[in-house]
Amino acid sequence: MSKRAEQRELRLLPAVDEVLREGRVAELLAGYPRGMVIEAIRASLAGERRLILGGAPSNKDLEQQDFLDLIVTKTLAAVEQSASAKLRPVINATGVILHTNLGRALLSERARQAVGKIASSYSNLELELDTGRRGSRYAPLESLLTSLTGAEAALVVNNNAAAVLLVLISLAQGREVIVSRGQLVEIGGSFRIPEVMAQSGARLVEVGATNRTYPDDYQKVINENTALLLHVHTSNYQIIGFTRETTIGELVDLGRAFSLPVMSDLGSGFLVDLSRFGLPREPLVQEIIAAGADIVTFSGDKLLGGPQAGIVVGRKHYIEKMKKHPLLRAIRVDKMTVAALEATLQEYLDQDQALQALPVLQMLTAPISLLEEKAVDLAGRLRRLVGDKAEVVVEQGVSAVGGGAFPTAELPAMMVTIAPGQISVGDLQAALRQGEPAVMSRVQDGRLILDVRTVREHELTELAEAVGKVI
Repeated sequence: MSKRAEQRELRLLPAVDEVLREGRVAELLAGYPRGMVIEAIRASLAGERRLILGGAPSNKDLEQQDFLDLIVTKTLAAVEQSASAKLRPVINATGVILHTNLGRALLSERARQAVGKIASSYSNLELELDTGRRGSRYAPLESLLTSLTGAEAALVVNNNAAAVLLVLISLAQGREVIVSRGQLVEIGGSFRIPEVMAQSGARLVEVGATNRTYPDDYQKVINENTALLLHVHTSNYQIIGFTRETTIGELVDLGRAFSLPVMSDLGSGFLVDLSRFGLPREPLVQEIIAAGADIVTFSGDKLLGGPQAGIVVGRKHYIEKMKKHPLLRAIRVDKMTVAALEATLQEYLDQDQALQALPVLQMLTAPISLLEEKAVDLAGRLRRLVGDKAEVVVEQGVSAVGGGAFPTAELPAMMVTIAPGQISVGDLQAALRQGEPAVMSRVQDGRLILDVRTVREHELTELAEAVGKVI
């Protein structure tokens, strides 16, 4: 572009006030903040200036009105993009039930309704309605948790890492905590148990070998500086072969002999046994409490099927120390979490109802016949939409639990696989991920995989249409 043409086009660009007076932009001001609209105009103008100064092909046939229309169009698109929610729903067709990147557990209908009610009104979060005095936000959760687990007391914070940190800093700061070398787990985001312990000010004492640890290993290092015996359930991996793990019962006996509290971090807390559905046997929270553990910690948004939370149950005098610690205020739960978790725990008052009401338990226990029906349904919808533009096949496969739970479980799955003819599988997967609705899928052996275990019934139509639009 010549210098003269460049200067001409720069002069034809409209002023911000001129764009604001244009009808379509004026309508924007009725629905969006003025500052957002002005920022979008300025960004659109700056972008066009960069194109002109960067030597873009000359727009010699464009007049002033054409440049105004161009900036208006760009402004409308910029405002729409800026105003659209960045956190939005995703259809999970990966087959990973507790997908950390997708928000882990889905809430039950009861929990969703509870959050809606509490979020849209004031509540008695910290008020005793019968006395008018200040109350505790933990009270409704504590009564349910003690009833369900058999513990003396309970406390809830914002995630399980925070729960472990609170226990350690309240009971073992500046002192030693003994743990088996084979239980020094790493959880999501490269977050490791030793690092949590370091933040608490407790000193880690490792005992035993990676694959074998005996009660004597703990006893040999107990001294006047020992504050706690720690058991960590290896929920996200399993050591097999020549192994020996010190049981909770053995640790409790040792703790009683030396007047030391015993803590068990279960990670993915479970309140109902699913081994009758063919899943591996996982320790239940109530079983660990019955075995004598003084403190048990676990997550709310994994196998429990509730909101993100870290749950602490155990002996009252230890829980009371945690309630008085200054750290608690920094990691406490908000009213929406309290509402969702209370509703989730209420489902467990009837375990058969919990299996039907909680999406995580529904997905874990879904029979293969039901999954096959869904896969055949989805495949039929897809074939009608894409015709001969892709090969659509129903196949068997394996789903994953995810979330660091059931590391050895292989859930039989029914999947719809797609081999597109006019677009690459990688491009298809990317387009679905970036579409509306966003769809998360897998790619395997050159085919797109849609695992229906994690697709809800009401999402089948949306999922099929999303694929149809891309192919």
